[in-house]
Amino acid sequence: LALAWQQVLALDARYNAYRTPNNSQFRTQYIRRRSQLLRETAKTVDPSFRKKYLRIRSQLLAQRYGQMSEASSLRSASVRGSVSQLDRFEQVSYCLYVNLNVFICMGNGNDIYISMESKRNPEVMTSRSTTNVVPTNQAGASRAMAGDNSVGENYAFVGMHHIFDDHVGCPATCVKFANDEKNLLAYSSMDGRIAICQLSPQPSVLVTLVGHSDGVSDFSWSLSNDLIVSVSLDATLKLWQSQTGSCLRTITSSVVNMKETAIHCCLFQPINNNMIVLGNNSGQIAVVNISTGKTRKGANGKLSGAVLSMSFDSSGKVLWAGDDQGTIYSFSFDLSTGKLRKAHQMVIHAGRPLTSIQARAWISREARDPSVLVNIAADVLCLYRVVDERGLLQFKKSFPIKHSRHLIRSMFCPLMSFRQGACVVTGSEDMSVCFFDIERSSKLCVNRLQGHSAVVLAVSFNHDESMLASCDTEGMVIIWKREQ
Repeated sequence: LALAWQQVLALDARYNAYRTPNNSQFRTQYIRRRSQLLRETAKTVDPSFRKKYLRIRSQLLAQRYGQMSEASSLRSASVRGSVSQLDRFEQVSYCLYVNLNVFICMGNGNDIYISMESKRNPEVMTSRSTTNVVPTNQAGASRAMAGDNSVGENYAFVGMHHIFDDHVGCPATCVKFANDEKNLLAYSSMDGRIAICQLSPQPSVLVTLVGHSDGVSDFSWSLSNDLIVSVSLDATLKLWQSQTGSCLRTITSSVVNMKETAIHCCLFQPINNNMIVLGNNSGQIAVVNISTGKTRKGANGKLSGAVLSMSFDSSGKVLWAGDDQGTIYSFSFDLSTGKLRKAHQMVIHAGRPLTSIQARAWISREARDPSVLVNIAADVLCLYRVVDERGLLQFKKSFPIKHSRHLIRSMFCPLMSFRQGACVVTGSEDMSVCFFDIERSSKLCVNRLQGHSAVVLAVSFNHDESMLASCDTEGMVIIWKREQ
């Protein structure tokens, strides 16, 4: 029950910067009052009702205030249970997203108060282009919630919590914690397998997904964590049930009008988890309905080179895709049909592969600029600001790393919005894990973890930043424990 009200409070905190933008003291009072009410009602409200409440509230807040800070807050809107439910979900989730026009707030006891809200806040929408990326000097409420430590102290680690070496000898291509989970993660390998692991009570491999005939290049958790989608160099996409490890569906490239070539990246559509986007070595992008295993006419795109990385914005309306020629393409995504429309073509670094793209709606609670983090195989990690609703990017900052050959991935630190400073973390070809503070103008690297004996390909934080996972080209996955 305590976890349930904390999830509700976390959702409200993400949107708190949008409330009364000219009166910050009311935002703090609002969060304090919400916390008090949620604590009082935690023991009286049925847990199943609270899950439903959290799902609807997240959708309504997204509609009223615009983009969300993290797609994981829509976790409960993803695919549930069996394959028979997948056909229904596509229509249901879209109708909920476009038709609900009420704003729900919790009162004392079990009362629910509902008022009509049909338009977004115009002050919020116009303020995005004028706000600095990280104005955290005034983020007193944020620092109070997360502790008043320095950035370096926040990202100090006590050492290795555990090492998974079940796939040593084959590169571990990707590692990802499950959404809103502290102790559940998965990692993929070039031996064609995906291991789903737990960290508590004892670190162990729960289940291994076996079925690809070649290396797994990428995978993605559904928002409810009951499904995993994976793509491989064998030119297939597979849908797995994460708890049992059973393969629910295999989709070949030819079925979705793609060439029979390696697929490098995949991701769930954040609003409708019945849709999956994948990109292959021939520069093709396809939107696949996992209920039917097919793609619709117009639900595809074309890049100038091999598609190596993709990311949605949190609203699910903009898709960025990067290729091995150094170009990022942005696409407008139609939530009702799954069709893609090319919006912008941006040359980031001509001739150099773009190996990772991650989007985040804003860096800090007080900063509302959507941002995109890009790994470029030219010894650099770059941060961009999103400057229009179709995904146009404006360069903001770069960070030096060792990266010239491998498919290295990075990520925004998940709790940056509750601390002074905002950090990103990335793998590196110098066998280290690097943390960069995007506020600093000098001495950008705030920490460097050294424990791998090979190139670090990918990193992943769990939702509360207590654990960090990193994987390398020798197949080793290290779980780092952050100093409390």
